[in-house]
Amino acid sequence: MPEPGLRSAPDTILVGTVVGLVAIGLIMIFSASSTVAYVEHHDPTYYLKRQLLWLVVAVACALLVYRSDYRKLRKVAPLALAVACGMLVLVLVPHVGLISGGARRWLGGGPVSFQPSEFAKLALVVYLAAALSAKGEHVRSLPSGVVPLAAVTAVLTVLVLVEPDMGTASLLAFTAGAMLFAGGARRSHLLAIALVTLPPVIMLVLASPYKRARILAFLDPWKDPENTGFHIVQSLLALGSGGIFGLGLGMSRQKLFYLPEQFTDFIFAIIGEELGLLGAAVVIALFVVLAFRATRIALASPDRFGFFLCIGCMCLIVIQAFVNIGVVTSSWPVTGVPLPFISFGGSSLVVSLVAVALIVNIGRYRGLGRSEA
Repeated sequence: MPEPGLRSAPDTILVGTVVGLVAIGLIMIFSASSTVAYVEHHDPTYYLKRQLLWLVVAVACALLVYRSDYRKLRKVAPLALAVACGMLVLVLVPHVGLISGGARRWLGGGPVSFQPSEFAKLALVVYLAAALSAKGEHVRSLPSGVVPLAAVTAVLTVLVLVEPDMGTASLLAFTAGAMLFAGGARRSHLLAIALVTLPPVIMLVLASPYKRARILAFLDPWKDPENTGFHIVQSLLALGSGGIFGLGLGMSRQKLFYLPEQFTDFIFAIIGEELGLLGAAVVIALFVVLAFRATRIALASPDRFGFFLCIGCMCLIVIQAFVNIGVVTSSWPVTGVPLPFISFGGSSLVVSLVAVALIVNIGRYRGLGRSEA
């Protein structure tokens, strides 16, 4: 028998939405990667099979989290944050962190590797949820409320920036800002923190030719369409050629070695090319539904920790989704973040499904009464 007030069934609309996103992801990964997989591995299903294996791991982790009591995470939040920091430091150690594409972002070896920065996002959300629930109205204080939490966020952000991974670093900052805002932090304090951090961020971008080129390419990708603006130009060509109804599933031309990262960071462009504006709109609508259902669960959560954890997990997914879509549509500088549930990548899939499992878990406790503890 379930506990009094405990919902035994999950939010079916939220779960169905996520299932739809994962299904679209599997279909589009196969469509976008089959040609590359055949040329590189002589198996058109190579990347699809790897994603399916990661999906099994992700679902197993999500089920474990769903069947647990989310309230127990509050006690282990500092430990999770310390582990995340430790792994981010390990990534930077020569011969320990794996290098790919000029960045040192992975731990592991052979076919099994993962990005500690993905775990760091979830660890930060859990830690901030625990801290905000404990601070209560003290979060409206700058020295004892916002600054300590901003400092913790800054440590993780800097460690991720050093990899370098500007995209994930920005997501950490955006998610933390959203959680602080939801926690009642004064807007003037958040603005002050942003103004203090903005100059060093600008200096960091300007000091790096690679990052500076990305920003300039975002402002005018057609100025250098064969070099710095290549990704964005090819992405826009894919989206434009899809029209309203698309060229048809599997009929993309840009995936034939024109558009780089066509089944990872830029898979949304292939969706727009093959499924058209309607297909792209369906994906966006599913993320909006996810945000709406998660917000409803947060507002009905029985305690402050559940509220902040739910908001943080939702922001973790939705902000990343719209940053990715912004990059693909040239509405945001190229940052190299995957589209949750849809892009190829095991670490992102596991963390995204675990975040959803936490949201659904919190939803099971609606009706127990709000506790301020």
